[in-house]
Amino acid sequence: MMKVALVYDRVNKWGGAERVLLALHEIWPEAPLYTAVYNPETAPWADVFKVIPSFLQKAPFFRNRHEILAPLMPMAFESFNFDEFDVVISITSEAAKGIITKPKTLHVCYCLTPTRYLWSGYGEYFGSAARRLGSWAAVEYLRKWDKIAAQRPDYYVAISKNVKERIKKYYGRESEVIYPPVDTEKFEISPFAPRLGGLRMDKQNSKYFLVVSRLVPYKKVDLVVGAFNELDSPLKIIGVGSEMGRLKMIARANIEFLGQLTDEELFRYYQGCRAVIFPQEEDFGLVPLEAQACGKPVIAYRGGGALETVAEGKTGVFFDQPTSQSLIKAIEQFSNLAIGEKDCREQAEKFNKERFKREIKNYIERLY
Repeated sequence: MMKVALVYDRVNKWGGAERVLLALHEIWPEAPLYTAVYNPETAPWADVFKVIPSFLQKAPFFRNRHEILAPLMPMAFESFNFDEFDVVISITSEAAKGIITKPKTLHVCYCLTPTRYLWSGYGEYFGSAARRLGSWAAVEYLRKWDKIAAQRPDYYVAISKNVKERIKKYYGRESEVIYPPVDTEKFEISPFAPRLGGLRMDKQNSKYFLVVSRLVPYKKVDLVVGAFNELDSPLKIIGVGSEMGRLKMIARANIEFLGQLTDEELFRYYQGCRAVIFPQEEDFGLVPLEAQACGKPVIAYRGGGALETVAEGKTGVFFDQPTSQSLIKAIEQFSNLAIGEKDCREQAEKFNKERFKREIKNYIERLY
């Protein structure tokens, strides 16, 4: 029986990557989880693992300050020893792929994206000349290390075709695509939703549109606020982040900020909305699939992972420009469509957790 270890960048939050880790735990429950830093208070989901943090754990102030961790991450992951394992799976959007393994150990990288702040998102993180100048040496060092580290995995798995292209572009590596899991058992169509006439019936009972997002600049929630300031239609926003204060200041009374919710509360809001709005370009993006699992359509920006998860005209519509006016046109187009909850649900089922577990298990075992 092969002995498996998992490696992840930081265990201090909750999101899509963490759902991947829990699905992998269901396949290999004995696999320990190696990471740079671990904060059990902000990552209670990880208590099912034997978590093995790096030497950075000895400095508690690092545990939730990922922005100052970057220069130390290479050393942290290179310090681990995996000689006792047959297979190591790194789940990463940053440095975890840089672990060092012996030839007898199979290393498969499940790549969430090539390190965003070094490559595809460099302009967002280091847009101003002052920021570029102040961080130039560190960024150059990390870029060189990242290129070297990217050659260490034996095989790559990408979370989407979009990420597959980035892996090829930035790392020169080929990869397989295995989409991450969506919990279609938890996110489901409301038993109280009208069933006749698809979504047209729902629209008589669901008055609000919904955004589910971290409130940070690249998520583009401001363009949704701008659109709904003009439309004066009800909009509910779930999530927190550095942009919350500014967004609240510019939002009109028809826009409600709900903050951070539990999964139970979240899917009730999914079930009750007219549609979910997804304004940013993501590597993959679980929100559109969670919405569709609840039988709800998506109005998404035409880019990134949404192109692989939303069926245009059948489970949602796209807007072409990252502007409020382009979004308004898409909402008007959406209002003239009859989208059925069954079609949305069937689209989400293509990405369910059991499918992910089967595909990744078969892939790893075939390589081993």
